[in-house]
Amino acid sequence: MKDRYMFPAFFCYYEDGTVGVVFPDLPGCVSQGDGDEDALRMAREAMTFHLWGMEEDGDAIPKPTPARGLSPEPNQVVVLIDAFMPPFRERMNNKAVTKTVTVPRWLEVEAKTAKLNYSQILQDGLMERLGIQRNIRGRRKSGVSA
Repeated sequence: MKDRYMFPAFFCYYEDGTVGVVFPDLPGCVSQGDGDEDALRMAREAMTFHLWGMEEDGDAIPKPTPARGLSPEPNQVVVLIDAFMPPFRERMNNKAVTKTVTVPRWLEVEAKTAKLNYSQILQDGLMERLGIQRNIRGRRKSGVSA
């Protein structure tokens, strides 16, 4: 995995002022915005998310086509879009996910009476079982027994 990617995109200009964005090297990665600035921001977001998904799925990330090797249509321009992946990966890795758990009713009543936080208990239990400790910032450190 690379920390930074840069891919060319076609910015397609439409009469209503919107700008469509297509990445010739990343099929399925498309975006649009209201004007250049919005289109650039949305293109970077779409490309970063798309590349992260490819990394997560273990898909090979293609080599970008050189911008000079592309032939835009009359209403298009080629724009190079970059993505710096480390902060995005960290944000996605720390994103909360919902899990459904099943416990006996009597245990749920006791936990509710004690005002226990299921999420925190589950996180603590999983980290203990996996031998992971939180560091000061709440992030995890692997391979350290609890």
